[in-house]
Amino acid sequence: MRKSKLLSLVLAGCMAFGMLTGCSGGTGTGEPVQETVTESSTDTASDKAVLKVGMECAYAPFNWTQDSATTPDGSIAVPIYDSNYYAYGYDVAVAQMLADEMGMDLEIHKVEWSSIGISMDAGDYDCIIAGMGKTAEREMAYSFTIPYYFRDNCIVVKKDGPYADVKGLSELNGTGCKLTTQLGTGWIPLLDQVEGAETGTNYETTSECFMAISNGVADVCIVDLPTAQSALLTNDDLAIIVFDESDSFVGDDEMVNVCIATRKDDTELRDKIQGAMDSIGWNDKAKMDELMEKAISQQPAAN
Repeated sequence: MRKSKLLSLVLAGCMAFGMLTGCSGGTGTGEPVQETVTESSTDTASDKAVLKVGMECAYAPFNWTQDSATTPDGSIAVPIYDSNYYAYGYDVAVAQMLADEMGMDLEIHKVEWSSIGISMDAGDYDCIIAGMGKTAEREMAYSFTIPYYFRDNCIVVKKDGPYADVKGLSELNGTGCKLTTQLGTGWIPLLDQVEGAETGTNYETTSECFMAISNGVADVCIVDLPTAQSALLTNDDLAIIVFDESDSFVGDDEMVNVCIATRKDDTELRDKIQGAMDSIGWNDKAKMDELMEKAISQQPAAN
């Protein structure tokens, strides 16, 4: 009797402890104690497939990094994978529209431009939506959609510098100007078209290119017009020059077509993304330009 009474007291104590702590162990009656489920685990769970996208998050207005979850007009930024920051810009807005159309969650991966293709091939993400121009060389390595943006190219110079009044590419010939652009881009081959120019120092980001112009380290930066317009919002010592087609770079039309890239053999995903682009009518230049204007207006000053 004494042992039976002692066993009953022990069992009763275990039951009481289980009820107080919400543990997942048994109650002694064969019925499990219900586990406590936090609100966040139910809110963030999703059965959707994930569209994993790689971009610099440092190429305003196409994409940038910011601290807040929204932009000034209330647009929703996207958390950057494995960080406490958020991404927004033209690329992010397009990626979100396409993910929504495909019924997928969007996951943004921040990566340096110089390794953006390598990281996709390694499986870190599944596509690149990063202001990437479709060139003949890149088509050998990746599969591309049709353009999701059409851009013009330009040069950026110091506003009060010796090249502020240049009207055509030929006016740069023989000047010995120092050229720069972003590493790993389709603008690199254009540098050799300026006769007698000094080339060699290019940079990982366009921000570094613009800084080189401001500091006098370089005289002329070859870049796309939206990125230049974005830079002038926070660099009032710079000026943009758009050349007439009759006196411009040969082959810069390759950088006009901004496309989404997938791994070369992943044509299934490319076609799925293309189908989503077609469904939302993302082949209208007016829509593209409207969204780009919005992106430029929403970027943080630091970008």
